[in-house]
Amino acid sequence: MNLKPKPDPQKILQRASEVLDIEISGLAAIRDGLGRPFVDLVHRCLEILAGGGKLVLSGVGKSGHISQKIAATLASTGSRAVFMHPVEAMHGDLGVVAPQDILLAVSYSGETDELIAVLPAVKRLGVDIIAITAKEDSRLGSIADLVVPMPVPREACPFNMAPTATTTALAALGDALAMVLLDCHRFGINDYAKLHPAGAIGRSISLTVKDLMRTGQRAPRVTPGASVRDALLAMTDARCGAVAIVDDQDVVLGIFTDGDFRRQITRDAAVLEAAIESVMTPNPITIPVNALAVEIMRLLEKRMIDDIIAVDEEGRLAGLVDIQDLPKFKIM
Repeated sequence: MNLKPKPDPQKILQRASEVLDIEISGLAAIRDGLGRPFVDLVHRCLEILAGGGKLVLSGVGKSGHISQKIAATLASTGSRAVFMHPVEAMHGDLGVVAPQDILLAVSYSGETDELIAVLPAVKRLGVDIIAITAKEDSRLGSIADLVVPMPVPREACPFNMAPTATTTALAALGDALAMVLLDCHRFGINDYAKLHPAGAIGRSISLTVKDLMRTGQRAPRVTPGASVRDALLAMTDARCGAVAIVDDQDVVLGIFTDGDFRRQITRDAAVLEAAIESVMTPNPITIPVNALAVEIMRLLEKRMIDDIIAVDEEGRLAGLVDIQDLPKFKIM
């Protein structure tokens, strides 16, 4: 059996780089071409959504696949949107379109027969059509009430045929629309949580610190005057990697971790008998007990720490969040 020689690794990487460069050029072209039509698109979408309508995206082939993704992104970020397949629309699915809606018809060439065929029926419903296409003078462009141009210099395909750079650019343009509308709606993290109740995202923005933190004996604490030995015993009993140092009102004064101990013991073997306040980290990073779990993840990533003290409004110890507990809540 004769096997073809493997392609040269350098040529593989060179070709891959060329493809990415072409797609980057396509994105740059879309960015540089943004203008009044895109602004008009945003204004029109806001009017439709404010009137109780929705954004209906439609396309065929690769444009259809990207349109489905755009509709999903819009819907998940506060802008009501659905995808309608043009062929299925001609056989009953046109019922998803209501008079207060708007149709975003997507076709790079502007000459997609299946998409063009459904547009007269959409017009009869009194629904405006916005074309997203590279060809403003195409059949789609001539029928549309507004044309948002998306010219891309060329495809990454060597025959300039397979949708590659154009689909990347279309997806990015859809993301731009979704994020601009998100900002206009002032769509916040709590709104996002309502639309993403499941999965890691849903848990991280629906669970709070109170749901995740250790409390009671599982959140060890000592007061000033306790020794490092006492603090280590408290940590060991709680099977925790840190201990909070609090005053007699439970107001947090500092934190001491097993990492702190390892660093201290290498410098001074007598540290076990030292007062905990002499080696603690004062004014430690804390998190409000009612903060969302996503804030824990941000703090852990930003500060590169493993333990966070949870406090109430008065700065009193409420609990302790240990990074080793988070996997069981499936948020990391």
